[in-house]
Amino acid sequence: MAKQLYNTSAAQERIVLVGIITPDETEAQEKEYLAELAFLVETAGGTCIHQFTQKVQRPDIRTYVGKGKLEEICEYVKAEEADIVVFDDELSPSQLRNIEFELKCRVMDRSSLILDIFAKRAQSAQAKTQVELAQCQYMLPRLKRLWTHLERQKGGIGMRGPGESQIETDKRIILQKITLLKEKLEIIDKQNETQRKNRNELIRVALVGYTNVGKSTIMNMLSKSEVFAENKLFATLDTTVRKVVIANLPFLLSDTVGFIRKLPHHLVECFKSTLSEVQEADILMQVVDISHPSFEEQISVVNETLKDLKVLDKPMIMVFNKVDAFYSEDGEMSIADFEKSWISKTNTPAIFISALNKSNLESFRTLIYDKVKALHETRYPNQQFLY
Repeated sequence: MAKQLYNTSAAQERIVLVGIITPDETEAQEKEYLAELAFLVETAGGTCIHQFTQKVQRPDIRTYVGKGKLEEICEYVKAEEADIVVFDDELSPSQLRNIEFELKCRVMDRSSLILDIFAKRAQSAQAKTQVELAQCQYMLPRLKRLWTHLERQKGGIGMRGPGESQIETDKRIILQKITLLKEKLEIIDKQNETQRKNRNELIRVALVGYTNVGKSTIMNMLSKSEVFAENKLFATLDTTVRKVVIANLPFLLSDTVGFIRKLPHHLVECFKSTLSEVQEADILMQVVDISHPSFEEQISVVNETLKDLKVLDKPMIMVFNKVDAFYSEDGEMSIADFEKSWISKTNTPAIFISALNKSNLESFRTLIYDKVKALHETRYPNQQFLY
């Protein structure tokens, strides 16, 4: 008699996405935002089964979307037995509570989804501590929502008091934990600062850019290392630093966490210590996925983040990656045409490569070499390398 086999793997959670179209956005933009949100869901291990959008002047203060749209979502969730509904913006604690009450299922916003992915991806002690701190800061104003089950217990001796006491107790515990995590991060930051001071007098180059544009692949290509890289958002959370030598000229190359639109503010704050490599870099290499339909908007998101970090004035090289997948909507503009138009519009050095296929690699290495050599000769005139 043949043995019966059972599938013990966890089933993927079925996710419904919800977004709004305000006067400041177009339908095409919101479609792109929801496509990115669906990619976030996939990265977190779920599967998107449907998307809802609604045109509104502004988000509803109670339920984010209008009453009629919420009823439509509720009917779909019940009919399709969806597990989670994810909203494409950060929801207030009251919005989360109201929406969950109506939908009778788990509700997440973009921030909590990103935090979940970060928690899954974090490997080092620093990244784990930063994610835990961000989770605590996100959870603190939402404690009341976590205790809504007590609201159903109307009357009864001791029913209301213990609930309120428990919330205050939890708040105190989380505040204490936030303090301890910040102290732990300060210790890690001091250790990292010591490590940076112990490095030789080498020029530092930092890879920056939107998430999933190929920074880690370029890192592996230049340094011949094995930094984790895959076609998922936030594949890299921990900053990796490698010594790279091009024609006997050594320099330090760092790979940093990717940026994304609508990145939670407290998450940016927590990861500023990780991004200190960007702040201390001598040259920034902004990697761009030229095959992405909204790559120019992604450049703007990255530049805004770099501006917040006060590093936008550093020398920069634009690296347009994935030219093998480039497609012009009008079918006329080639990579060569785009390169000419880009260089004519900006004063920033640019290179067009495919890290996957290693195309135009020699020109890329020559550009880096020239930039690092010029800066090295200016900063360390007494140091001689066999150029």
